[in-house]
Amino acid sequence: MISPAQEFIADDPRFVAMISACAGGAAVERIDTHGAAVFLAGLFAYKVKRPVAFPYMDLSTPEKRRAACEAEIRLNRRTAPDIYLGLAPIHHDPTSLTLGAVGDLIDAGGECVVVMQRFDQDTLFDRLAEQRCLGDDHVLGLAEAIATFHDTAEVIRDRGGAKEMRWVVGENLSELAEGTGVFDAGDLERLADLTRARMDGLAAAMDARMAGGFVRWCHGDLHLRNVCLVDGRPTIFDALEFNESLAITDTMYDLAYVLMDLLHRGLRRQACLLLNRYLERFADDQGLALLSFFMSVRAAVRAKVSLSIAAVQTEPSTAAACRADAKDYLQRAIAFLAPATPLIVAIGGLSGSGKSTVARALASLLIPTPGAVVLRSDVIRKTLLGIGDLAPLGPDGYAPAVSQQVYDTLIGRSGSIAASGFSVIADATFTKSEGRAALASAAATLGIKFVGFWLEADAAILLSRVAARRDDPSDADADVVRRQLAEDMGAIAWTRLDATQPAAKIAEDIVARIGKMP
Repeated sequence: MISPAQEFIADDPRFVAMISACAGGAAVERIDTHGAAVFLAGLFAYKVKRPVAFPYMDLSTPEKRRAACEAEIRLNRRTAPDIYLGLAPIHHDPTSLTLGAVGDLIDAGGECVVVMQRFDQDTLFDRLAEQRCLGDDHVLGLAEAIATFHDTAEVIRDRGGAKEMRWVVGENLSELAEGTGVFDAGDLERLADLTRARMDGLAAAMDARMAGGFVRWCHGDLHLRNVCLVDGRPTIFDALEFNESLAITDTMYDLAYVLMDLLHRGLRRQACLLLNRYLERFADDQGLALLSFFMSVRAAVRAKVSLSIAAVQTEPSTAAACRADAKDYLQRAIAFLAPATPLIVAIGGLSGSGKSTVARALASLLIPTPGAVVLRSDVIRKTLLGIGDLAPLGPDGYAPAVSQQVYDTLIGRSGSIAASGFSVIADATFTKSEGRAALASAAATLGIKFVGFWLEADAAILLSRVAARRDDPSDADADVVRRQLAEDMGAIAWTRLDATQPAAKIAEDIVARIGKMP
């Protein structure tokens, strides 16, 4: 909390006038968080650190606040170089308060502000989510931005494993225990028991991922409020700068925050969509074994932070909303740790039957949260051949040896993902009986429930659908469909479904049938 001996310079009555003067007399809007205050004026945003000290964030001295400001510029230029302009000094004496220019010398023991290029606040992803305007293109673009960032982030092999995660867990539970006036004591005890047990079971996996290069200097605070649109592109900003131990972490833990945030806002379908595109762009099937736990830890972090934010609000209704959020986060932290039984679902059928559309509609309806991982043979094929999803393949790309490798990869990944606790949807034509049998056998070997569905439609419909495709990973055309129609596919024991129905209806039918199947 703020030391009684320290005043927050942003609360000086002259501060707003100083910001306004720098912005040519523009009106000033103030936004408060538990660690800073941000002032929006004209074309710029000015962020000043609070003199606070929490177990996870110490900004109690001018030197620590300056170091945090410098780190904020350095770290955020990795993902948002056009937003972060630099630092400007605050010149403070008994008679005046003025702001220097970006790059000017900062007085010893003096304060400074982070100066940013202002962007349209209505493009913040949390606002888009609140207004139900967060489209699939936004979510897919964000997934690709995160995957690209993680792919290039600095690898750290001696920090960020189980030891650091135990510290995070311990701090969460300790600080949440102080919120007994808001949280139910029984819920706090249940969370503590579940978290500690799961932490013990996953510790070795966390250390193995650290050794394997999946611990990197990540964002650390990757929720929707820290994403905006810049020139129409999802842009990640406001990386965690005040405690590098919280930012040097598992890439899946970084991703878990934004997934949890989407779920908190009731956007499960979008969370599932983001997870699947991320996994297509940043191969990390093994990280799924940790995802539910990491989402729980992130929810617990947000629960305690929400209480801290409530404490600095001057508007009672805003403070009450923050406390309500904290309660929801706590419930989610518990729910993420509930056991779930995964399954493998195969969606087969000829090209044009709508397999991929049905798979996408079905994914978020399966457990565990946020839904199933969709493995599409068309995407796997192009990944194996090292080309983009939309790049066309010639006949060599569909040679029998390549197709066998595609199915071997599909079946192998289906088994390993399901074994990690996540359901899988295998999306492929499955025109050969050997492929259908191999997937069912792999599931049986692992003791995982398997169900197969076959989408059927008349030849005319299949042909019209492939002719209408645009920007799709599949290269199938009318000739491919005609060859498939003439192929002997053997006996198909999978449940047959009418592919002419809307994808959402087919997905709901599948969910209903899964519940009735042994």
